[in-house]
Amino acid sequence: MKLKQLYIMLFFICSTQVHGLVIVVNENNQINSLTKRQVIDIYMGRFNTFPDGQKATPIDFPAQSAIKSQFYMQLVQQNERKVSTYWARLLFSGNATPPTTIESVKDIINTVRANEDMIAYIPESEVTEGVKVVFKVASN
Repeated sequence: MKLKQLYIMLFFICSTQVHGLVIVVNENNQINSLTKRQVIDIYMGRFNTFPDGQKATPIDFPAQSAIKSQFYMQLVQQNERKVSTYWARLLFSGNATPPTTIESVKDIINTVRANEDMIAYIPESEVTEGVKVVFKVASN
């Protein structure tokens, strides 16, 4: 019975993994590419601007979403619980504001299209007009 549960759990994990996450910004944003370090600094609250000084407002998926879990694991090798703990400490100290949470890929894309200061991670297969890819998140 335990082996069957293990197979079910592995199937669930594999089936919820989204392949090919990318970082996107508004197509009119002056930034054409970011480094992994720059993405980490923006998403972990170390910087609130793009390298050119323009305001950067990161967008996150809701807690316990497969995309969010995968993103942080690939970006900073931390599970969502550890990232939440990190943000709790920053919030307590008043040093940073966590990324804005938006529920769906469609809503995230629409928000990025409407705002030059937004930055988001989405599945590469969802990239549409109005946004441009500035970083591809590497799989571990």
